[in-house]
Amino acid sequence: MTQPWWKDAVVYQIYPRSFKDSNGDGMGDIPGVISKLDYLATLGINVIWLSPVFASPMDDNGYDISDYQDIAPEFGTLADIDRLIAEADARGIKIIMDLVVNHSSDEHPWFVSAKSSKDSPYRDFYIWRQPNADGSLPSDMHSYFGGSMWEFDEVSGEYYFHQFSKKQPDLNWDNPAVHTAVHDMMNWWLDRGVAGFRMDVIDLIGKDVDARIMANGPRLHELIQAMNKATFGPRDALTVGEAWSATPEIAKLYSHPERHELSMVFQFEHITLSFDPVHGKWKPRPFNLVELKAVFNKWQTELAGQGWNSLFWNNHDLPRAVSKYGNDGEYRVRSAKCLATTLHLMQGTPYIYQGEELGMTNVQFPSIEDYQDIETRNLYTERLAAGHSEDEMMAAIYANSRDNARTPMQWDDSAHGGFSTAQPWLGVNPNYPQINAAQNVADEGSIFHHYRKLIALRKAHPVIVDGQFELLLPEHEQIFAYLRQLDGKTLLVASNFSNEAAHAELPEALRLRSGTCLIHNHQAHTGTGEQLSLAPWESFVLSLEELV
Repeated sequence: MTQPWWKDAVVYQIYPRSFKDSNGDGMGDIPGVISKLDYLATLGINVIWLSPVFASPMDDNGYDISDYQDIAPEFGTLADIDRLIAEADARGIKIIMDLVVNHSSDEHPWFVSAKSSKDSPYRDFYIWRQPNADGSLPSDMHSYFGGSMWEFDEVSGEYYFHQFSKKQPDLNWDNPAVHTAVHDMMNWWLDRGVAGFRMDVIDLIGKDVDARIMANGPRLHELIQAMNKATFGPRDALTVGEAWSATPEIAKLYSHPERHELSMVFQFEHITLSFDPVHGKWKPRPFNLVELKAVFNKWQTELAGQGWNSLFWNNHDLPRAVSKYGNDGEYRVRSAKCLATTLHLMQGTPYIYQGEELGMTNVQFPSIEDYQDIETRNLYTERLAAGHSEDEMMAAIYANSRDNARTPMQWDDSAHGGFSTAQPWLGVNPNYPQINAAQNVADEGSIFHHYRKLIALRKAHPVIVDGQFELLLPEHEQIFAYLRQLDGKTLLVASNFSNEAAHAELPEALRLRSGTCLIHNHQAHTGTGEQLSLAPWESFVLSLEELV
């Protein structure tokens, strides 16, 4: 059986409004992406995940779609998308679109019609409920963006359901007409040349509102299998589902090839390790390497041969990796390389978020007014009203606001980091004169070139794609080390996740083994020695020679 093309692929996520502005309006756009395709080809990636560019009122930065078959004017036109697909293809790069089918915008024609009359053919495209007998809300469920999940419609006297913003009404996947409309739209994009989809909050489409089951509803996998059969399944597309609720067992349901659902899912167990059990990400817990290793080990071993992992540290919703997991001060460059090596040598498809390959960091804007993210602003207001201090909330925002990832891409040391000739829609991180693409590309020892080497290694060594994973030193509080093994080939990956030197006794079978260093961020190693010793944030990959 032929190996799916995406198994040795490396995906680069672009958040278009923050990537590159081509027309001087302060907002990134599709022509801006096209202008940087040579940069991405040099990096070596072969897939672009394009965050939403569909027509949208931008209540949630494009995750509220008002027309699935048109482009938001601030990003460009359908002709621009066609040109992007063609120009990327000429460089060996595929495009996957970021698709939201759990909900639409309240300005989508479907919802406009649904709201106009109970007799509208689109009324049942959405979820409506009568008030309770006492006039109260249908239920007390709270939106992920704050407030109730129910919004009253005065015209019909009913409530419509929304898990996110009130401007993002949930689609009713109990209605077969919704399936047909969504499938037709997906095929329209696939016919246009996209190579697949990143499926936003896909684990929510099987919801049972009355039973209060949001994620992993009873019909979820039936719905995805029908979608696969009707759209991307026969086309050898790449599909990745966002599934905050996924466990390894659930991920196998999504991604086992015999089930004909998705290529893989994004699971977030390693991300939520830093979340407070009660207050979530807004009250971060200290980083714990032993816990992190256990989570990665679980996913690497339990999905082996039965599913497929997506590998990522950050995305448009998460803080910058080097600030969250590394050291964004003295050891920024070394720790960014350490994080990259540790992740890219595992089994799965790696995802690079724009600027990650430069070691871009979190930002600390002085005021809440400097932030644009709806989640950040809403939670700030809500938590202050509940008695949390401003200092407490700003500290949480500095650590975990989605705007950390959304500050404009830092291209060079010119005004606004070379992102735009105008004032950007969101402020540029003030460290852009020191951290930018021009500086990275020019320096052969940069983070950018380290990523280039990692991508090349994945394409050159089948053991990285298909090898067995074995965690070493699971209880060591500084060292993350593991083996990858396939057909007699063994790779040792060793990283020090701390600001101090680290030492450990190696298992007997690995001592005094000679080998070839495939990549390092501090010094090349020619063998294992009696003991594993690593400088602060040092990492390396050693291809071990066979024992005679």
